[in-house]
Amino acid sequence: MPTTPADDAAPPHDEVDRVLAGWELAREDLDVSPLAVLSRVSRLTRYLEIARREAFSEAGLEGWEFDMLSALRRSGEDALSPGALMHETLVTSGTMTTRIDKLVTRGLVSKNRSPHDGRAVEVRLRPDGVARVDAAMERLLEAERELLGPLAAAEQAELAGMLRTLLLTFESDDPLGG
Repeated sequence: MPTTPADDAAPPHDEVDRVLAGWELAREDLDVSPLAVLSRVSRLTRYLEIARREAFSEAGLEGWEFDMLSALRRSGEDALSPGALMHETLVTSGTMTTRIDKLVTRGLVSKNRSPHDGRAVEVRLRPDGVARVDAAMERLLEAERELLGPLAAAEQAELAGMLRTLLLTFESDDPLGG
């Protein structure tokens, strides 16, 4: 779990500081400053993945199931097409078909022909799907608040802004389709 410094003296060292110091000794000719940021992001990602797995598990979901159900839940639509779900979840059409079928079998979504176009398929959340995705989201937000607890609200907003700026440089021509 995250900890906060006991006072405003020298900040405590983390594992990344140890890695940086080791590289500075081994290769003093290298500027290892990018590691100070991105290695911390990588390590924080591991903690976030643990929190996500626990939140989803408590709601009886796998990570991919949460992704599918949350895409449906936040869409603002009654239903989405498999194509729209593919765009939201970044999976292939074959994977999408399999995932929809598994969610239908579990009773979390329904899959029906569109009343507007009999050739099109619509995927809708069922009540148990809504309950599970809502429970998982609530637990995830609790865990994320805990992970961000050492930062004041203004610091969280500043960090979010800086990360957005960095991420936008990749998303303009994102090979992942984001």
